Amino acid sequence: MSTKNVFIVGFMLFAMFFGAGNLIFPPGLGFVSGDFFWLAILGFVITGVGLPLLGVIVGSISKEGYKESLKAIHPAFAIGLLVVIYLTIGPFFAIPRTATTAYEMSVIPFLDSPSGISLLIFSLLFFIVVFALSWNPGSIADSIGKILTPLLLISIALLVITAITMYITNPVNPAGEGFNTEAPFSAGFTEGYLTMDAIAAIAFSVIVLNAIRATGVKSRKALLFGTIKSASLAALLLGLVYVSLGWLGNRVDLSGTAPDEQNLGTFLLTYISADAYGGFGAILLGLIVLLACITTGAGLIVAVSEYFNSIVSKVPYRVFVVLFTLISFGLANQGLDQVITTSVPVLSIIYPIAMTSVLLLITSYFVPTPRLALQIPVVLVIITSILAVVHRNGWAEMSFLEALPLFNASFEWIPLVIIGYIIGYLIGMKKPRVKYT
Repeated sequence: MSTKNVFIVGFMLFAMFFGAGNLIFPPGLGFVSGDFFWLAILGFVITGVGLPLLGVIVGSISKEGYKESLKAIHPAFAIGLLVVIYLTIGPFFAIPRTATTAYEMSVIPFLDSPSGISLLIFSLLFFIVVFALSWNPGSIADSIGKILTPLLLISIALLVITAITMYITNPVNPAGEGFNTEAPFSAGFTEGYLTMDAIAAIAFSVIVLNAIRATGVKSRKALLFGTIKSASLAALLLGLVYVSLGWLGNRVDLSGTAPDEQNLGTFLLTYISADAYGGFGAILLGLIVLLACITTGAGLIVAVSEYFNSIVSKVPYRVFVVLFTLISFGLANQGLDQVITTSVPVLSIIYPIAMTSVLLLITSYFVPTPRLALQIPVVLVIITSILAVVHRNGWAEMSFLEALPLFNASFEWIPLVIIGYIIGYLIGMKKPRVKYT
């Protein structure tokens, strides 16, 4: 794979990962972490960059990506998990959110009286652009990697570089009252978990594989190394942007202005943009958010449509593009708050299951593993994740769950993965090991 193609695919992947939410979290974390910024941002980068990087690379273990490799756990589980993931981060939640977030941050600041009609008009135009980018999946690497990503990076650089030169001598903001100063790394680690990019990595991995194949790469080994190079470039760019935005939040001088605690990241970005460029700052920030949301929305439409076309081949890819674009357009007009509120419990169930699957697959790639050692942890995590969401949302009392290790940090699934793997390995010791093709 040539260096030029590595950059094109890497730029494409960066832009698809980098949605508006990725802009908001780092400055908020930087603002509240105070003197503990570097430990906090390290934790954030590990989960917000490291896990998605791992997720994309694991997707190239098999030539057909997760659709094939997840069969190592169970064929029915492979289909079930991927259908749920693609629908969740696709037309039901994540794609509508790209439109509503772009509307909130790119359009509302310039409207005197936002309304349902203005959201309808904007979302219609937004999805026309997304639809056009998604129509031909073979050209998405060129459309995003060669054109939109450079524009996005230039816009971010204009904001970040100017603001850094302004804040370079500013003192560090004090740590926020609610920030866990005793465990700043864990606080950042948990915040990075909220980006949900590790789930998106499962969807985007197939686009990366197809983009690399389009350059003429065919062998499994070459696909793996091409994925590693492209994903590493995307991860490097994400890490640089996250650290830079976090640093700005850590050093911004609000000059007595009370921050909006409910929407801290959005408030800080808006303030920093205005501080750096005055009235033009709102335009620049709006451009950054719009580009970030368009590229993520298009990437998701392509990923979801390609997957469903692969399992229902009688329905053409472009029929799925039309269908999922229309569903996303309809749901986007519920408004951002409704989309986010509905998605939170669903994502809280899916995320541990998805990450468990990724970690088990990468382990079994290097350590010959019996199938039971993959299946038992997945079953334990599925049950626990569902019960934990039911308990945390007050739908039913299940206080016994609070005795699980790491429950307060929402990581109760991690010890279960380890215990389940060991039990499954011991029981299945004499049985055949999983092999990937």
